[in-house]
Amino acid sequence: MIDRSKRSPQRTKRSVVPADTAEPTLSTDVRLWKVSKVNSKRAPYQLRWLVAGEVKTASFATVTLADSRRSELWQAMKRGEGFDIDSGLPESELRAAAAKANARPDPNWWDFSREYMAARWRTAAAKTREGLADSLATVALAMMGEGAKAPEPEQVRLAMRWAVVPTHKDQEPPSELRAACTWLSERSLPLSALLESRVARDVHYRLSFKLDDSPAASETYKRRRRGFNTAMEYAIQEGYLDANPLAGMRRTGSSSSGVVDPRVLVNEVQGRQLITAVSYVGSVHRNRGRRLVPFFGCMLYAATRPAEAVGLKNSQCYLPQTGWGTITLKETRPVAGKKWTDSGERHDERGLKSRDVEKDRPVPIPPILVRLLQEHIAEFGTAADGRLFANERGGLLGSSSYWRVWQEARELALPPEKVGSLLARRPYDLRSTCITNWLRSGLPVAEVARRAGNSPEVIHRNYAGCIDDSEEANNRKIEETMGWDSDSETSSRL
Repeated sequence: MIDRSKRSPQRTKRSVVPADTAEPTLSTDVRLWKVSKVNSKRAPYQLRWLVAGEVKTASFATVTLADSRRSELWQAMKRGEGFDIDSGLPESELRAAAAKANARPDPNWWDFSREYMAARWRTAAAKTREGLADSLATVALAMMGEGAKAPEPEQVRLAMRWAVVPTHKDQEPPSELRAACTWLSERSLPLSALLESRVARDVHYRLSFKLDDSPAASETYKRRRRGFNTAMEYAIQEGYLDANPLAGMRRTGSSSSGVVDPRVLVNEVQGRQLITAVSYVGSVHRNRGRRLVPFFGCMLYAATRPAEAVGLKNSQCYLPQTGWGTITLKETRPVAGKKWTDSGERHDERGLKSRDVEKDRPVPIPPILVRLLQEHIAEFGTAADGRLFANERGGLLGSSSYWRVWQEARELALPPEKVGSLLARRPYDLRSTCITNWLRSGLPVAEVARRAGNSPEVIHRNYAGCIDDSEEANNRKIEETMGWDSDSETSSRL
């Protein structure tokens, strides 16, 4: 009985080999026989296979060893690996031999991921740690190897996210993850497997798609790819690899990630209606919505990020009785989860995004927001540490809390046909509205970028489609410059 490879014959490719040896010629024209018995006392069980028409043999003392070796070769054939015509060995075994000959360490993906996270942990923010863990766990789906009783994809992700936390290094995995952790620690592919084009393509696919095989959002892909790229930089630095195996691979489709969709923006009336509707959310006694009115107002009128508004304190606000005031943003309080923060709390405490820790960002605020903040302080006071916005127990305001309030407010403020639309679907869309209003009012892009905490390049790229809605006014300017009269069929002559 012969098992035949379904791959096209005579395909050759290059492989990693020691520098002092000739480069092998690989072929996927491979045929594998069943184990046979020969006349030998020491090794009576023989395995035979053909590579590009050349017969290769190996003898074993027991049938179990022979069957095990046959299974290894069969699995290599199934993966589409090329076999060396001279030695008859599959590409993965050549690569392992080359790594051993060059004394280059080749940890598997499980061990490498834990090593890399331990190296990055001290200098990374909590959200960065979580993002890196997600990237490593996503790639683990392509690097989990093969074998019986393989864990389900969701179990793989959960096991990896647990394992890469440095404090878990010497702990037993949770009972529900124990089997997956054991399987991955023993069967994950070595880092050098990324040099195979098949594995590299699978890694890129996993970064680009969800577990249900639907495309991941552009921002999700970009975040995962950044995490993988930084891991590869570490691998190159430590001598595990010579280059990033995904270099040159790009995701097909639109590259407009981050560009603001004009459909999410609210006009002045809609903005006021939404802010008012927030005050009606929740019971009168709990004041669930009323205490968040200026929280959303900070996004709509000062372009704060939600995490920046969560960390805003009374001492950072200048609120005069008349005219414009100022809020000076100094920190963000993003939700990351207890296992990712140094404090063990759900919220991390960080400086402003893309700025040095000691840098702040003063933002002028209009009289309407000044009044909202004054009324809020008079009614609700501040938290123990001076924060303006707290949950009902005085603790840090969680994203799930203000998200629920916002969704209920949309249903109160918007007509039914708009509730299901993109209009202000996220609280963050209020920030986008504010930045767009600043640009439309004629503020220089550099000043808009300073107030918003972005670079001018980001503002140009992400908001170009939101301010290019003045075609009529632009046409009038051209007419005036050219001396045309749009109300007449004839143009004036110079």
